[in-house]
Amino acid sequence: MKFRPLADRVVVKRVDAEEKTAGGIIVPDSAKEKPQQGEVLAVGPGGRDDAGKMIAMSVSVGDVVLFGKWSGTEVKIDGTDLLIMKESDIMGIVEDKPKKTKAA
Repeated sequence: MKFRPLADRVVVKRVDAEEKTAGGIIVPDSAKEKPQQGEVLAVGPGGRDDAGKMIAMSVSVGDVVLFGKWSGTEVKIDGTDLLIMKESDIMGIVEDKPKKTKAA
C-alpha cells in the first residue's frame, strides 16, 4: 500500500535501538526505550501560512531525523510500525560528520 501524508505531516520509521550497552550487556526488548531517531519515508506537500501561501517542507525522504519521545501517532501499514507526525515535532536532521583529512 502506498501512503501519502497530507499538509505538513511526515511518515517516519524508527531506527532499531542498540541491543548491547557499551559494556557489552545485552538489553532485552522489554527493557529497551523506543528510539527517538528515524528515517523519513514520506513527506506531505507542506503547510500554509495565515495568508494561504504554501510553506515548503524542510525534511525530505531518506533524511534521518530526531524527534521527541512522545511525538507522532503510531500506525501499522503493511505490517510495519510507523509514526506519522507534523514537521514541527521533528527536532533536527542527523547529518554525517565531515571526514577529517590528514594534513601533509
